[in-house]
Amino acid sequence: MTERIAVLTVAVVGILGFRAEGAAPKGKALEPSPEEAEALKSLAGVDARIVWSTSRESGLHDIFIMNADGSGIRALTRSEHTDWFARFSPDGRKVIFVRSKQPWEPEMNSKLAERWDIFIVGSDGEGERKLVSDACWGTWCDGGAKVLFARGTKAYTYEVATGAEALVLDGDAALKRGAMLQQPQMSPDGNYVAITLRGSMRETGIWDIRNKTWNTVGGGCQINWFPSGDRILRMNESTGRGGTEVFAMAVKDGALVAPKAPYEELRFVDLPGSYSHEYFPVVSADGKWLVWCATARGHEHDRYDYEVFLWRIGRPAEEAVRLTFHSGNDRWPDICVPGERKADAPGAGKPAGE
Repeated sequence: MTERIAVLTVAVVGILGFRAEGAAPKGKALEPSPEEAEALKSLAGVDARIVWSTSRESGLHDIFIMNADGSGIRALTRSEHTDWFARFSPDGRKVIFVRSKQPWEPEMNSKLAERWDIFIVGSDGEGERKLVSDACWGTWCDGGAKVLFARGTKAYTYEVATGAEALVLDGDAALKRGAMLQQPQMSPDGNYVAITLRGSMRETGIWDIRNKTWNTVGGGCQINWFPSGDRILRMNESTGRGGTEVFAMAVKDGALVAPKAPYEELRFVDLPGSYSHEYFPVVSADGKWLVWCATARGHEHDRYDYEVFLWRIGRPAEEAVRLTFHSGNDRWPDICVPGERKADAPGAGKPAGE
């Protein structure tokens, strides 16, 4: 009986394309349609770079970088662990990312901080080192002097120059015991933190650091700031063509300006076509671009065939451009607009085929 179960397990793994130890499928390179190839050409003059996590080489996820038109794809990391949630430093010279301590760790275990560390690497692929132990969801703040991160039910800042940590929010004490913090994002003025809550609380909201108050934004997940600081965006998971869409909401003093705004005012962008199950939205520092991912089937963030898309904010959703063409898993992109050194261009990294 045991042998039959083993054979059946191998067969199922083969059909689904997952590795036996649980890693994501490596997938294969795909060809863009003529229309998609033409759309990529329209981005040839856009001076920006994108980092993201992909399973295409190892099935475990590595951090890759590319130009805004999908060219110059290079690997920044190659490890025997799960590397994901990469974020450019404000000057574009460094990238922080989350790395698992075991070879494969699913994203759903992000609440278990003891299973993750935050690493840093140059955007040229050099100088990789561990930055913060037992930490997840690292994002830059204070002009790049600090990193904001989650450790289970708590959020901290880490001072890059000294290694000093400072508590920003104790979710157990200030919110509800067991409120797990995901993707904390500091506001541009440093006074508020946008957070997705899971565990004993499932919502998005904004923590007022000075007044120590919590302002609910609503359901969904992956709340993030516009660079202007007067709007937030988040994923809504019960509407949209593919079951999700990106919402945008005006905020003032850490709270929604219109808590009961009609649905039509909340809708920011929803991709047309088959790739419309969207997640991971980020607005560029100049406020001109939205980068995010979408899949045509499935939901698991670290296994299914998500692809990276880039959209010029304010244009019709139909003009969003698909940047990646690979049946492996692509997730959690970030975008860096001009200001980086030319020496940090994707061509200076590690060739993807090495």
